[in-house]
Amino acid sequence: MTNHGSDVLPEVKLRLRMSAHDGHYAGALVDGARMLQLFGDVATELLIRYDGDEGLFRAYESVEFLAPVYAGDYIEASGRILRVGKTSRTMEFEARKVIRPLPANAGGAVSAAEVLEQPIVVCRAKGTCVTPVELQRIRH
Repeated sequence: MTNHGSDVLPEVKLRLRMSAHDGHYAGALVDGARMLQLFGDVATELLIRYDGDEGLFRAYESVEFLAPVYAGDYIEASGRILRVGKTSRTMEFEARKVIRPLPANAGGAVSAAEVLEQPIVVCRAKGTCVTPVELQRIRH
């Protein structure tokens, strides 16, 4: 695989709030698979921007779950293409917690939140996606 010299490889960022529906375990802990779902969405946008097609996720080379995610957390998922082959695109991903809810007040209501001065990296991954040559609509 090679880089496309002067071509600028795209980077993508998504930011969203983990809802009560995302809380899968006790204490509203979010399943780590939710981060992989976000990485899949990031990969899809990267492929659309680079190839003009959604392509297919082939495999993860590595996945690291580094910190817990809870319902109410705002997660920023980002990714970029590292290397480009004839059909394969190697990508890296990172998810960071950027906002978290504060504990409930005396009445039990949770409405306050904190923007984190230093985002917390909650997950990192590296993987490969494939776009068949016949589906690559953008020529580089």
